[in-house]
Amino acid sequence: MWGSNAREAHPIFFHHVLKGIRNGAKMYAVDPRRSSTAKWADAWLGIHVGSDISLANAIANEIIAAGLVDEEFIRRATVNFEAYREAVARYPLERAERDSGVPRELIRQLAHDYAKADRAQICWTLGITEHHNAADNVLALINLSLLTGHVGKYGSGLVPLRGQNNVQGGGDMGAIPNKLAGFQDIELDEAARNRFGAKYGVPVPGKKGYHLSQMFDAMERGELTCAYVIGENPVSSEADTHHTRKLLEGLDCLVVQDIVMTETAKVADVVLPGTASWCESEGTVTNSERRVQRVRKAVDPPAGARDDIWIIGELARRLGYDWGDPTAEDLWNEVRELSPMHRGMSFEKLERLGGIQWPCPDEESQGTLFLHARLWEEDPARRGAPAPFHVVEQDDPLDTLTAEYPIRLTTGRRLDSYNTGAASNLYVTPLRQPETLNLSPEDAAALGLADDEIARVTSRRGSITAPVRADGTLREGLAFMTLHFPEQVETNILTLDTWDPKSGTAEFKATAIRVERATPEEAAAFWERTTSLEV
Repeated sequence: MWGSNAREAHPIFFHHVLKGIRNGAKMYAVDPRRSSTAKWADAWLGIHVGSDISLANAIANEIIAAGLVDEEFIRRATVNFEAYREAVARYPLERAERDSGVPRELIRQLAHDYAKADRAQICWTLGITEHHNAADNVLALINLSLLTGHVGKYGSGLVPLRGQNNVQGGGDMGAIPNKLAGFQDIELDEAARNRFGAKYGVPVPGKKGYHLSQMFDAMERGELTCAYVIGENPVSSEADTHHTRKLLEGLDCLVVQDIVMTETAKVADVVLPGTASWCESEGTVTNSERRVQRVRKAVDPPAGARDDIWIIGELARRLGYDWGDPTAEDLWNEVRELSPMHRGMSFEKLERLGGIQWPCPDEESQGTLFLHARLWEEDPARRGAPAPFHVVEQDDPLDTLTAEYPIRLTTGRRLDSYNTGAASNLYVTPLRQPETLNLSPEDAAALGLADDEIARVTSRRGSITAPVRADGTLREGLAFMTLHFPEQVETNILTLDTWDPKSGTAEFKATAIRVERATPEEAAAFWERTTSLEV
């Protein structure tokens, strides 16, 4: 479990992990905090924030040095191994111990256990991907699976746990700037562009669009002047909140389509009340294991709300394009027509089989259990393109620690809440704790701050106030906050909006801060504001 507090962020999935542990599986947790997930682990590798590549490369170096690589799999199914071997040789255990803070013997133990295991998985989430070098972090973990052959077979593989329901489905449908539905490359696949263009009656440009971070850059340049936001709350969820709000408020037109009045909706020119897709509309959802499942309407939406399909179709009609009144099944059949990996998935078949894992290319197929099983094929034609090793180098967080900003703030989620709290905070739960600045007991004592005292937290972007909580899961020099309660504490005022050029993800996990006791006036203002929210 690398950079994943699945016990709180993915609790249903973690129940399955616990079953494995009870059946004898060994679990390692790589995480800066000794999280509730790490407490179940056989060993916790308390890594310094942002040192993941050094640790992964050192694990690889140890596996190679100990002769534990899967040489036959590497020879048959991969490329670029020699360059990779040469690169990771620069990461001995001693360097990784220095970079990551993890004892070298513990790194060696993990390397040997992972390589020798009959079956092994690497699971990760936002602890790996919310960095300025997110894609390289992921590639470092993929390298380990290729090195040991722990990919594409029963019980072994790479498990990127999705942060939200149907993230996978959104990507499948083309909600990625350089992909059409079915992950067909908009720049490289001319045949796919022509197929979509023929269906839609318009040419599809062979140029990728902006990802979210590039959209905000384009707003700042004045090139992007209108935005249509569906089911997202960037005012609260994006890094550097002051900057984000300024850009969104400066648009010529901002339209928000959602089921709750988010902070982003509050600054919109037009709000379109949509449907809760999990119960108020028909369609499909795709989970982290690529399983497409039917979603069935259970209740009607409240008065005034409209099905998302109807809203989008009505917008098209008023813009001069009459798409008729397609049902969810009509749209799904359009997906099947245009996306080869979905072609064999009719609504009837999805119902009958209880869900299907893509790719499912034809009516005879029942889906694909292991996405990378082809790498084990003996026939080169069936095996397809080899999997490349990628040389990646350690790249420290950009928001550096200094005497002025000596504490590393990392962010995450708690079990009882969800993202910016726009929906989950509408409900009362005995598990919920108000937002706090969690500090190590050592840092809290050094600063002279007791639980519930108000501190001023300052980064290079701005300052906020928050109650302090001494947290024994944190080591000295590390702080933790969530973004669940922006109406109480706007955590993302502090975070850095620098983003990974490969993935577009901002570096939420590695902010440099200083912490001071708030003035009496600041403390009084905090309690007055939060008390009025409770009322």
